[in-house]
Amino acid sequence: MRLFFIVLLLLGLASFTKKRVNRLGKTEWIAISVLGVIGVFINQWSFFVGLETADPTTSALILATTPILAGVLGATFLKERLTVRMLLGSVIAITGIFLVVTKGSFTVLQVDRGLLWIVVTMITFAIMIIMTRVLSKRIDPLPITLYSNIIGFLISIPFVFMWDDPIRFGVTTFDWAFLIGTAITVHGIATLIWNTNIRQVDASKASILSNLEPFVAMITGLVLLHKPITDVEIAGALLIVGGVIFSTYQWKRRITGQRLPTH
Repeated sequence: MRLFFIVLLLLGLASFTKKRVNRLGKTEWIAISVLGVIGVFINQWSFFVGLETADPTTSALILATTPILAGVLGATFLKERLTVRMLLGSVIAITGIFLVVTKGSFTVLQVDRGLLWIVVTMITFAIMIIMTRVLSKRIDPLPITLYSNIIGFLISIPFVFMWDDPIRFGVTTFDWAFLIGTAITVHGIATLIWNTNIRQVDASKASILSNLEPFVAMITGLVLLHKPITDVEIAGALLIVGGVIFSTYQWKRRITGQRLPTH
């Protein structure tokens, strides 16, 4: 149902913008189909299945390693530079995420079968980043997002009847509003923005920005839920932001002016 409402949103955007879509070749269709299977269906499915049993804190730490895998894949397939600064920044950010989500305690970490699905989510997300970056250089981001979500939606339909028998639907307005709202904003609009800008940024640098999610969640919790922030969380937040800035900031060489020769 999430994918259904996302597809409706993207179809509406495509109709509203009236953007012409170039005819896709066989290679592009194959690539988008693979993206729909791996980056949409398997990624979403493994994430929700994993969270049924996996500890959210441990899951957040596993997902935080996505930039490292994306950097390795980018260096392998896209010839992007995998710098020591990027790896070091990722480690710093992951350390900060650990402090934020665990509040500095190792005892909250739990390992169970669901974490294997979270690992699958992390791997598929890294693959999605690489494939989207390649496709966005040749195809407009809106068709990529639309077609890949349509494919992911169509593939998911048979599994609904296989695994949910009888099919159950929520009846409260809040449940439907929450499902539709989060689907449209988190996976629809956010994914479209991501796909639009990934063509201009290295995959490794783009993926490391995802490490800011725990920091944003912490600030949002403070503002909306009045959840207090501890000293350990502040230290972790500084490490997250510092690691991201360290990894993505472009160090510019200072150009000194040269004195013209006089006659």
